[in-house]
Order: sequence, then C-alpha cells, then structure tokens
Amino acid sequence: MTRISDLLGQGRCFSFEFFPPRTDEAEAQLQRTLLELAPLRPSFVSITYGAGGTTRERTHDLVVDILRSTAMTPMAHLCCAGHREDELRAILGHYRDEGVENILALRGDPPAELNLPPGDFAHAVELVELARELGSFSVGVAAHPEGHPASPDLATDRRHLAAKLTAADFAVTQFFFRLDDYLRLVDDLRGLGVDRPVLPGIMPVTNLSQVTRFAALSGAEFPPELAARLEAVAEDPAEVRRIGVEVASELCRALLEAGAPGLHFYTLNRSPATREIFANLGLSAAR
Repeated sequence: MTRISDLLGQGRCFSFEFFPPRTDEAEAQLQRTLLELAPLRPSFVSITYGAGGTTRERTHDLVVDILRSTAMTPMAHLCCAGHREDELRAILGHYRDEGVENILALRGDPPAELNLPPGDFAHAVELVELARELGSFSVGVAAHPEGHPASPDLATDRRHLAAKLTAADFAVTQFFFRLDDYLRLVDDLRGLGVDRPVLPGIMPVTNLSQVTRFAALSGAEFPPELAARLEAVAEDPAEVRRIGVEVASELCRALLEAGAPGLHFYTLNRSPATREIFANLGLSAAR
C-alpha cells in the first residue's frame, strides 16, 4: 500500500482526479481514460464524492476497483455535510478494511433539493480527526488559493485552512489560473506556521462555458485577459482547447519552477489535455 504523505516526502507528486460515472457510456469513457493515463504513472488518483453521499457507493466501488485491478494508488474523497457521525465511521471503516489508505476530507455542501439535515460535523477538520482515530490514513484537505466562497474574508479563510492543514498531511487546491494566487496561499500558510505540502490543482480550459461555470461555483476568478482571449475564438472549439492547454502548460511550468510539490489535474474523466500538458512539460518519460 502507498500513503500519499510518504510519496510527497520522497519527491514531487503528479496526480489525476476522476468522478464516478453515472451511465454505462460514462463508465466506458472513464475506463478508456484510465487506460490512456496509466502510462504516465501518476503518483495517485483521486475519486470525487457527491456532497450528501449522492455518489457514496459509486465512489467506494471505483476506489476499491482501482486499488484491486490497477497499479495506481487511489485517494477517496469524503464529504461530512449531511452525514451522521456513525455513517462516516462506517464509510471510513470500510475503506480501512479494504486497504484504502488515502482520504481527502471535505466539508461539502449537499444540493439544496436533497433537503438533508446539516450532519453531525460542521467542518472538515472534524472529519480529519475522525479519520485519524479510525485508521492510519494519509489525510488530505482542500485549499482555495483565492479563499473559499463562503468565507467572510481571506484572512479568516487562511486561519481556518491553517488549522485544518495542521491536523492533516497535505492539501490539494481548487483550480486557479494565476501563479501569484498559489504563491500567496503558500506564503500565508507559512506565516501562520504551517508548511505542509500544498498540491496545486490544474484545470485546463477545454470548454469555455463549462470552466466559466466551475470558476463561478468555486470562487476562482477567471482572469479578464484570458477570458477575452478565449471569447475571441469562442466559435472555434479547437482553438479554445489549444489555448487552454497552452495556458495550463505555462502555469504548470511556472509552478514547478517556483517549487510546487507536484501537480493535481482535474481531468473531467478525459485524458487528452492532461497527456498534452505532460508532453509539453517533458514529463511523459520522466520520473
């Protein structure tokens, strides 16, 4: 078994994120993507979890299948919002018993239409502490370079993140577009006495409307200059995609040169953009 905290202690990590498929067609697409990305030898892969438990079984099954049938190390996302403590204990116990060693502990926000109770835990740090109690998990948490959209201000957000990350092993950021936002995040954490690894999250723009929507939900600002450049070619999807991969490659190169501990790619269950960025960075045959 492989703990992500150990991997980060040994060198840079390059990881990919997937979400559980909901249809047979989506399942086939994901399996193709896993086969296409496996040759890049990711340090680990992460599997998302629907807030409120909406993908609970699919997340669990996909994590265990990757652990059992591939050479890749899986990390299971787990959200505490909408869950009772006994449910979370059971989920973590199942992962522990299956040999899953890596958890990304998240608060999560259940969709309003589910009308779920708030759950027993109000903050992700409580889930981190529960995971510590129940097993020898390597535990990661989420970080927002530009601040969580629900935080009253950036300073408050940084203090909450520092407390959460002190209890965990590492953080993975929400995607962002500007190097300075990541560097400021790391500097702010160091100023608060926290030097745990923070993996930058990367989402290349391959679909303008989709990434614009994701950015609005996550609180990431879409830089006006990039938006203008993409909107100028909005009628040419291939050009949008080319620019998106080029810009993401430049950001990745700058992050690595600045000392980032690796890169975490939000793949959206597709492989081409990630493979092209790896090639642009000369990583395909490296490591």
